[in-house]
Amino acid sequence: MVAASVLAAWSPVRLLANESRDLAAIRRGGGAAVIPAAAITDLLASLRGNVLLPDAAGYDTARRVWNGMIDRRPALIVQPSGTADIVKAVQFAQSHDLLLSIRGGGHGISGNAVCEGGLMLDMAPLSGVRVDRDRRKAYVQPGALLGALDHESQLFGLATTAGTVSHTGAAGLTLGGGFGRLARRFGLACDNLAAADVVLADGRIVRASNQEHPDLLWGLRGGGGNFGAVANFEYELHPVGPEVIGGNRVYPVDQAREVLQFYHEFCERTPDDLCVDFAIVCPPGAQPLIVIEVTYVGNARRAERVLRPLREFGTPRVDRIATVNYAELQRSTDAGTAAGKEYYLKSGFLRGIAPGLIEGLIAGFEPSRSRALVITFQQLGGAIADVRADGTAFAYRDATHALLMMAGWTNPAETPLNMEWVRGYWHTVAPFTDGFYVNSYTPDEADRVKANYRGNYARLAGLKRQYDPDNLFRMNVNIAPA
Repeated sequence: MVAASVLAAWSPVRLLANESRDLAAIRRGGGAAVIPAAAITDLLASLRGNVLLPDAAGYDTARRVWNGMIDRRPALIVQPSGTADIVKAVQFAQSHDLLLSIRGGGHGISGNAVCEGGLMLDMAPLSGVRVDRDRRKAYVQPGALLGALDHESQLFGLATTAGTVSHTGAAGLTLGGGFGRLARRFGLACDNLAAADVVLADGRIVRASNQEHPDLLWGLRGGGGNFGAVANFEYELHPVGPEVIGGNRVYPVDQAREVLQFYHEFCERTPDDLCVDFAIVCPPGAQPLIVIEVTYVGNARRAERVLRPLREFGTPRVDRIATVNYAELQRSTDAGTAAGKEYYLKSGFLRGIAPGLIEGLIAGFEPSRSRALVITFQQLGGAIADVRADGTAFAYRDATHALLMMAGWTNPAETPLNMEWVRGYWHTVAPFTDGFYVNSYTPDEADRVKANYRGNYARLAGLKRQYDPDNLFRMNVNIAPA
C-alpha cells in the first residue's frame, strides 16, 4: 500500500491546464463551437497520454513546428501514448465536429500540422522505431523522425529511402511520396511502405497492405494524410552502408551555367545506384555557391568509373566526395534547414533540363543580405520510374527531377516582401515545370490540387468518400470526397 501511494504521488498531471471551464473552438467546416469542460474531463479519463490546453506550460512548445512562419493556436492538443489514444482523439474530434490536424514530425512547410481553434493530435510522443533484421522490415511510429529510422536501421546495415534532412518526420515524408538519396535505387519512401495501421474517421482501425485494404495502401502512397491517422508504418529495408560513397563538389557561382549544363548531360547517363543532385546555395550576405552532391550505393569497385566524368569536370573549390558513413551523410544538410526560421517554398517537376530553364534561373538570381536561398534539382528516375503513373497515388513517375526553390529568413517583418520575391522568381521558371510536390505544398497551390494528382484524382476522391466521407481529415493537401 505504501508503494502504491508513493507511485500515485509521483504520477504526472496529464491535463496540463485548468479543465474547469468550457473551451471556445472551431468546427471542421468553420464556425464557432464550444467544448464543455465535462467533455474535456471525460476525454482525459479515456486517455493515457496528455491533453494540453492553451494555458499549459508545454502548449507553446507542442504547437511549434519547423516553419517559424506558422503561429496557430489549437483549442486543445492531445499527445497520445499509443493507438488507443489516437482512436479516442479522433472520435472526440468527430463527435464534437472539431477541426482536426495531425502533427507528425512538424516539418511540412504549409503548417497544416497545426490547426487554429481545433484539436491538434500531436504524435511526437510516439517516436519509436523497431527493426526486424531477418525480415528486413522497420516498424515506425507516426512521430518518428528520419534520423531515428536511419539510426536503428543502420545498426544492421539496412536502410530505406528517407529524405535528405534527418529532422523530417517519417510520416509526412512517406504519405506525400518521399524523395531521398536512395530513391533511384530502391524507389520513393511511399514505394517502400509495405503496410500501415490506420485510424479512420469513425474510430475503426484498419490495416492497409497488399492483402488487406490494398486500395487504401495505394492511396497512402502519395495521397497525403487524407484518409485517416496512421498509427504505425511498416517499411521495406535494403542492404545499405554503413559506408557509402558520397559527398559534394563545390564551384563558384560564376560557373553556374557550365556546371548546370554538365549536370544535365551527366544525369542522362547515370546508373540507378547513383543519385546526383544540384543546388545553388546562397546564405544571407554571402556569395552563392554551386553544389553537386552524389550518393553512390552500387559496387564500390565500379565507383570511380561511374564518377569519373564528374571528377574530371571543371575546377571545384572543394571536392568532398569520398567513402562516408551513410547516417552522417543523411545528417549533412541538417544545419542549413534548422527549425524556427520563416520558410517559403515553391516546387515543380521536370522532364529534362531545358536551356531556357537554365537561363531563367541565372538571370533571376538575386542574393540578399538577410534572406537565404537554396535552389535544388533532386534527381529522380531509376526505380521511381519503374512504377506506373497509376501504380500509386504519386503520379509523377515520368519526371527526371524535382525542382525546389526555398527561401528562409529570421525577421518576420520581411515575410511579405520575401514571399513576393520568391513568387516572382519562380514565375520565370514555372513554365518549364509540371505540378508541385505534395510535401512542399503551400496555400498558393490550393486551386491546383485536383490537376496535381493527374489521372489518379478520381480514384483518390472515391477512396476519400469511402474512408472519410465527411472530410474530417482535411488539414492536408485536401482531396474532397467524390
